[in-house]
Amino acid sequence: MTAATKLGRQTFAALANRNFRRYISGQAVSLIGTWMQTVAQSWLVLELTGSGTAIGVVVALQTLPILLLGPYGGVIADRSDKRRLMIGLQSLMGVQALILGVLTITGTVELWHVYVLALLLGLNQCFENPARQSFMLEMVGPDDLRNAVSLQSTLVSASRIIGPAVAGITIAAGGLGVCFVLNAASFVAVVTSLVRLNVAALHRSEPAERARGQLREGLRYVRGNRKLAVPLLMMAFIGCLAFEFQVVLPIVADQTFGAGSQAYGFMTAAMGVGSVCGGLFVATWGRTGTRVLIAAAAAFGFALVAAAVAPTLALELLALMIVGAVSIAFNSTSNSTLQLEADPQMRGRVMALWSTAFMGSTAIGGPIAGWVSQEWGGRAGLLLGAITCIVVALVARIVIGRGKEVTAQTDPITEDPEEHTVENPAVSEDPTVTEADARSKAA
Repeated sequence: MTAATKLGRQTFAALANRNFRRYISGQAVSLIGTWMQTVAQSWLVLELTGSGTAIGVVVALQTLPILLLGPYGGVIADRSDKRRLMIGLQSLMGVQALILGVLTITGTVELWHVYVLALLLGLNQCFENPARQSFMLEMVGPDDLRNAVSLQSTLVSASRIIGPAVAGITIAAGGLGVCFVLNAASFVAVVTSLVRLNVAALHRSEPAERARGQLREGLRYVRGNRKLAVPLLMMAFIGCLAFEFQVVLPIVADQTFGAGSQAYGFMTAAMGVGSVCGGLFVATWGRTGTRVLIAAAAAFGFALVAAAVAPTLALELLALMIVGAVSIAFNSTSNSTLQLEADPQMRGRVMALWSTAFMGSTAIGGPIAGWVSQEWGGRAGLLLGAITCIVVALVARIVIGRGKEVTAQTDPITEDPEEHTVENPAVSEDPTVTEADARSKAA
């Protein structure tokens, strides 16, 4: 076996799983449509209002249900057959996109329509996200989880390149409404892939029995595990103020560089190129753990500083490529390590909290980033995210260090909490994860 062949198998190990291949093929089509809608929706609101704050409000409405109901969505995921739940919810997301497309094409769309449909989409996502995130382990098993999550993140990034480019062409040729209709059609692919999965080959976890207090039980579980709590808090702050690109970048393109929707598409695509490179790196050589997460958060912050001070559009695109690479490293590492740490009966609730921290926090951060960008320019919006990442990395490093000191003082012969074996059998049996990796958590 040549070195190149071995490297390829290592990078794409999860694709040996037939179910994952079917799933990822459906996702490839659907994610392109999703990015088309993301670009078209932001530009539609900008055309209707000319306000960055209004874009932030739409994003906030789309993520508010995740913030308020996301943890309960995890309870539902733990109680349910995740595949069937995803089929129903993905179908409803297609209907939402179709309605928005028809309203836009017929020229009857108003801002309140976008608000209501964004809120309904967010309500759907607060139940679909934890089911989809926790279903990944059931589909590929613990051995290939990190690789599968990284490849999924890479696919999201690749669709970020293709989707906005297709959106730009579609908007120029047929208008904004066609983007929404094509997104609605793309959900047929992902629903079909879920229906065609070989159920017998899934690593299914038994649904949790319905009982009172399961939401509080999940919160207590996370609060009592520092390897879960610290990374989730990191993601909450960084997700709130640093991942607001669909709010900030349209303003950077329009006001900072005096360009139009095409430049916004190029910026989004540049981040996608960087994310693909970062995602493939993580899939091949990436590691899990709190130390890695802290380093990724700091790198994310410094990359955002570079994007904020870039004097020309060309340098801005280069900086955004770096932003894409380090952001995907932070995101995919946090996802896989949380899943490997969580008990199977709690995984849906843990990943619901991850979705709440990552997406739900935008309900707060979206309007803040939009207001900052509107008042002081898009560069200020990028700097807001940069400062958040750097401060969070520093605080997390201090907290983790103090936790080690307390452990050493309590029991001097106890091993470093980052280095001992995980109690979760799914983690300890994963040969691709070192003991240090498995005991670390990322949000």
